[in-house]
Amino acid sequence: MVSFTHEDAGTSEDAWAASGLAALPELPLDAGELAGRAFIVLAAHPDDESLGAGGLMVRLRRLGARITVLLCTAGEASHPDSPSTTPEQLAAVRLREFGGALRQLLPDPGWRFLALPDGRLADHRAEVHAALQRAIAEAAASGLPAERITLVAPYRHDGHTDHEALGSAAAEAAGAGGHGLLEYPIWYWLWADAADPAWQSWLRLPLDPAERQAKAAAMASHTSQVRALSGQPGDEVLLPPAFLEHFERPFETFAWQRPAAASSTNSYAAADAEGVFDAVHTGTDDPWQYTTSWYEHRKRALTLAALPGLNYNAGLEIGCSIGTLSVDLAQRCASFLAVDASGAALAYAARRLEHLPGARTRHLTVPQDWPEGRFDLIVVSEVGYYLAPGELAQLFGRVEAALLPGGTLALCHWRHPISGWELDGDSVHAAARRQLGWADAGLYRERDFILEVLIAPGAGGDPRPAATTDPGPES
Repeated sequence: MVSFTHEDAGTSEDAWAASGLAALPELPLDAGELAGRAFIVLAAHPDDESLGAGGLMVRLRRLGARITVLLCTAGEASHPDSPSTTPEQLAAVRLREFGGALRQLLPDPGWRFLALPDGRLADHRAEVHAALQRAIAEAAASGLPAERITLVAPYRHDGHTDHEALGSAAAEAAGAGGHGLLEYPIWYWLWADAADPAWQSWLRLPLDPAERQAKAAAMASHTSQVRALSGQPGDEVLLPPAFLEHFERPFETFAWQRPAAASSTNSYAAADAEGVFDAVHTGTDDPWQYTTSWYEHRKRALTLAALPGLNYNAGLEIGCSIGTLSVDLAQRCASFLAVDASGAALAYAARRLEHLPGARTRHLTVPQDWPEGRFDLIVVSEVGYYLAPGELAQLFGRVEAALLPGGTLALCHWRHPISGWELDGDSVHAAARRQLGWADAGLYRERDFILEVLIAPGAGGDPRPAATTDPGPES
């Protein structure tokens, strides 16, 4: 547990602004995905919800998402040395403030008060767990699958005993039930150093002016915390202006834990790919609008531009689908092989490639099947999350053995949740970096997709592309 008090100067907002926090990638959930979910917002004390997730709640209200708010304590221990107010009186004040703050965020706020003791949530985990399971059961009763129920809770390493107890309980429930989890930091911004690597994997939710205004009004509603109770010692301001600056940013920050399958029997793996994707391609030659979508055209152009070599000797594309990217890749390779688990998709790819003498297709279910030969270019695009975690590790093992020294591995994946599969794009790329440990030759990431190029170590540890490529001028 971190040792700090609200009187500590802490890390300034200027330091956080200079840290690159504003350049974090956006939360990969668009309006449709947010609207189609149920959110259970957990607050250890009145004001947690406004500080950490007020803007998110306004966004969800506007989109029509289902929102349940659980308040654990009345925050009666915020001023333990107050000479003017008893804990019972302060509890009544803070509950009124909480109701007023919620009215700034939600049109018809319904919330539940668990009436647990402030500062002692760790001793009442059973009550927290029971209330959380009731809220989850009610959301599920409306017909929502587990992966479309998202818990919003304090960061489990926030440094405050109640925040950490509640955050840990939410993380356990999310992991066990296959739910998403958004963790919001509060006291972390005070005590953590801006160089701490923990926040660098978090995500931003940009707030529009109306969302920022509503959040500011909600924060101001917690008068007992943002103003002194009196001029006497012990009645000081608990949340001074310098601390509130952390929550006046044009964005909110969350640690995002995507919904994972509650058990392996509920998710697909590589062996299911042929049946799943053959069904997808039945009756249509372009189920994902590869040929008509500007998003797809743009993503292909970025992928091709990211390759450090102009030409390659031997290229391999894993999961080629109908071959739209394959055609462009093949024209930069002396020989090129496109593989896919779906025979239906591969038939379309073969027709697209038939005019290119160096291009071939093969019906393979990777990583169980693998083509012979060595390659200086391997492309894994929009396929990694269709594997179970163990299969993904096996895939990268295959890649490591098949890629020539100095060869290029290009990865590109959609960053939104993939229903029915355990992984998402971010987890695929994180697994590649962790397992391979190769030099990163380029990274591009936006809300919808992540594109990354890794270079296999060359002879003598040289990470540069092999001699068959033209690296071009340095930028």
